[in-house]
Amino acid sequence: MKNNQNQTGNSKVSKILIAIIAVLVIAVVGLVIALVSSKGKEENDNTTREHATKTDVTSETATKTATATDSGTTEQQTEITMDFVSVVAVNAWESDGRYFSQFDVKVTNSSNDVFTNWKLDIKVPTDTLLSDIWNGTGVVKDGILSIEAQDYNKEIQSGAVLSDLGFIISTKDKDGLLIVGQDNAFYSNGTLVDGLVVVAETTPTEEATQEQTTEEVVSNTPPKKEEGTPFANHGKLSLDGTDIVDENGEKYQLKGLSTHGLAWFPQYVNKEAFQTFRDDWGANLIRLAMYTDENGGYCSGGNREQLKQTVCDGVEAATELGMYVIIDWHVLHDLSPKVYEADAKIFFDEMSKKYKDYDNVIYEICNEPNGGTTWSDVKEYAEDIIPIIRANDNDAIIIVGTPTWSQDVDIAAQDPITGYENIMYAVHFYAATHTDNIRNKVTTALNSGLPIFVSEFSICDASGNGAIDYGQAEKWFDLINSNNLSYAAWNISNKNETSSIIKASCTKTSGWTVDDLSDTGVWIRKQILGN
Repeated sequence: MKNNQNQTGNSKVSKILIAIIAVLVIAVVGLVIALVSSKGKEENDNTTREHATKTDVTSETATKTATATDSGTTEQQTEITMDFVSVVAVNAWESDGRYFSQFDVKVTNSSNDVFTNWKLDIKVPTDTLLSDIWNGTGVVKDGILSIEAQDYNKEIQSGAVLSDLGFIISTKDKDGLLIVGQDNAFYSNGTLVDGLVVVAETTPTEEATQEQTTEEVVSNTPPKKEEGTPFANHGKLSLDGTDIVDENGEKYQLKGLSTHGLAWFPQYVNKEAFQTFRDDWGANLIRLAMYTDENGGYCSGGNREQLKQTVCDGVEAATELGMYVIIDWHVLHDLSPKVYEADAKIFFDEMSKKYKDYDNVIYEICNEPNGGTTWSDVKEYAEDIIPIIRANDNDAIIIVGTPTWSQDVDIAAQDPITGYENIMYAVHFYAATHTDNIRNKVTTALNSGLPIFVSEFSICDASGNGAIDYGQAEKWFDLINSNNLSYAAWNISNKNETSSIIKASCTKTSGWTVDDLSDTGVWIRKQILGN
């Protein structure tokens, strides 16, 4: 019995000890939870105070408020630094009784998190219409312009800048129009961008680093000059009188080919094709013809992003090969370049920003004005577009089309564009149709000191089809070569028409032999080679 009593006493003592230990553990755990909660609250309070002190307003013309929503089980609104977004006016104009303003938008993620599914809400005048938007979707309702991300740009990494957004709006009231200064600076009256709100979801990154930097890419870095290429040998081009000269001041002649419409024959815009022209033809120039108004054109239902990408692919391929390249706004069916002037402004602003550091890019701002379009109309359009390009690229060669399908260079010579350097004027010919009368126009213009670029031609009739007139073609090349005129032959395709340089039966997109070429292709190749 005594042994049983001792066992019972020991059991009671053990139970008491266990109870005491349990109480101590509960107390310690409670203390830890309280400390953690207190620290978390303090950190949240500190974070809130820290963000509240960061009220750096980056624009004097706008008040900006930005909010972010943390992803997770609990949604919390935290203030983002004021440099999260900027809306900058870059252009303004009046058309058909409405006042248009173009804006570039830049979204900067200076937090340590990833922004996803971002949205911008911008207060605008109540009568505002959204004319265009790029790299985002937009709608105007109840005086708010709401811009949301596309699938491909909905995430903005920590430290990154999204700078390829933009939009155009119009209002009936002139007060909504941004004032363009005569010095080509742009000023806002503050009405449009007042009360900007930014909402974005955030995803925390694994680790923030102090070495992280924010950098805005405003242009591409061109490839290095490849030894022995045309560009490596001659560099940046400019004008001396009516002559194109290279970086050494020596006369230089651009000789090459034009694509057909990029919407219909994009397969020929590739590096291997351009290399065939460079190495086998002796060409130093490619012209990228982007139609504006025909079916599938840039301004008539075409896939704008795809067309711009084809242009960019062509520029990059030509540049890598050390060739010169023309970006051609191919006005034709639209008759007057003023029809889509608003689109042209946006396009050339984007292209000239992108290629401002490329010394081999040439801009052709209207292919063939026609249908009664006057030189006064074309000149007015050119004087609107040229400053936009010059704001980004101050000395690239710019080619201006002339009336009557770019034939009336003599009329342009009577009233040329002034105030800018390196401006040339287009003449186009189709040898079986355009003979002495157009050649006389060219001679008259040259004698007046007008720099002329033959940015499109072929040796058949003006339809691009029909019989070849070799005799008239030779007369044209006598004029071209004796006056150091640069030229681009129409066209790089296998379309079943005379002006195509590739046989309709040939499906190659590069590496053509002479047997793959049409009669036009064979003759033009000989001219470029100098045979």
